[in-house]
Amino acid sequence: MISENTYRVKNLYDSLKSAPRRSEPLSVAVPGSKSVTNRALLLATMASGVSRLEGVLFSDDSAHFLKCIQALGFETRVDKATHTVTVNGLGGAIPYASARQYVGSAGTAARFLTAYLGLSHGIFYMDASEQMRRRPMAPLLDSLKELGCQVFYVPGHEHGHFPFFLRGHGFKRDSITVNIDHSSQFLSALLIASCLSERDFTTRVEGTHGMAYIHMTLRMMEQFGVTVETPSPDTFITRAGQRYRAMDYRIEPDASAACYFYAMCPLLNIPVRVDGIHFGSLQGDTEFIRLLERMGCSACDTTDGILLSPPDDGVYHGICADMSACSDQAITLAAIAPFAEGPTTITGIGHIRRQESDRLNGIVTELSKMGIRCVSDEDSITVFPGSPSPSLVETYDDHRMAMGFTLTGLRADGIVINNPACCRKTFSEYYEVLEKAIENLKQSS
Repeated sequence: MISENTYRVKNLYDSLKSAPRRSEPLSVAVPGSKSVTNRALLLATMASGVSRLEGVLFSDDSAHFLKCIQALGFETRVDKATHTVTVNGLGGAIPYASARQYVGSAGTAARFLTAYLGLSHGIFYMDASEQMRRRPMAPLLDSLKELGCQVFYVPGHEHGHFPFFLRGHGFKRDSITVNIDHSSQFLSALLIASCLSERDFTTRVEGTHGMAYIHMTLRMMEQFGVTVETPSPDTFITRAGQRYRAMDYRIEPDASAACYFYAMCPLLNIPVRVDGIHFGSLQGDTEFIRLLERMGCSACDTTDGILLSPPDDGVYHGICADMSACSDQAITLAAIAPFAEGPTTITGIGHIRRQESDRLNGIVTELSKMGIRCVSDEDSITVFPGSPSPSLVETYDDHRMAMGFTLTGLRADGIVINNPACCRKTFSEYYEVLEKAIENLKQSS
């Protein structure tokens, strides 16, 4: 049941395992993608003319992004009832030469807008929530300084973090190298802004973390009219003279949100389909479904969405998985790992220590409180099978901790989620959608 401060998860597995095997899939609809929504909002402001964005996600993150572009003077029309936003773009120009920007806890807004404004002309004050103030910005800010932007830090605050002032002077160089070990958003931000250069612009990258999100960025840039050449995996060339074009754009359902429901397939031994989620998606988190296949599930991409079926014998297996391409789902996999046959090892996730919370430490802490054995190092974690004990799960104001560990409670008694409201960051209706899914399962069992 839901309360203001906690969510007490209902163990469904014990009741479902005695019911006849379910043949009809649990069908779920999730809101639009956060990652696609925020990229589309920025690309629409940089395009020439009016863009109509459909299927927009209205969450805390996207609300901050929208408020930021409105504070810069861009004309927008917002219709939450139809999930539509119309943006009047100015071809890369910014209406106001100075503005104050508050990005909240939205990493995409923090990184994308900082690059856009830092490579434009004007003076902008950038601030964020306490959570976002702790997250790294230095690799991006150092790149902007090399390109000619002046960055002034606020006295009493740590350099390389919010808050700061940007004084943009456009592009003073035609190439830059950026390190993305802490966040792929640094590279995405520079790529999106790169077409504002008056000369061919080359972006080189150090690190390989989060390349699925880079591919999303490149595909969306191309959809809006700008093509980036990739002569090698670490080099990106944006030819001069390209500009984004205004368009009507349909935003995909959120694959990250969908993964919590797909994880219910092996966890509860039921087939699951999430509307509009396909393997051809822009979003790298569909790779999580492939991991569930390796655990014993089977997937079929249908007209309505990917249908995931549980293992024939109802038993799923632990795996070793490099999740660098879909690290937002590391918590999800760890949350269902105790019920697998054999240990599950997740690698390529050292960077999640520096996201909304120290997620790797959070996984170990919360599973250990449940009596589940975990072994971790700087870049990986191994979760061993076990029976989770009742526990109050701390979420560290991190939406993915809340949504992920709710899954554990669907198969274990006494799991309570603290501060479920933190899901507002990306999926404010998560528990309402989950409750509806639970009710559907009860009625058909």
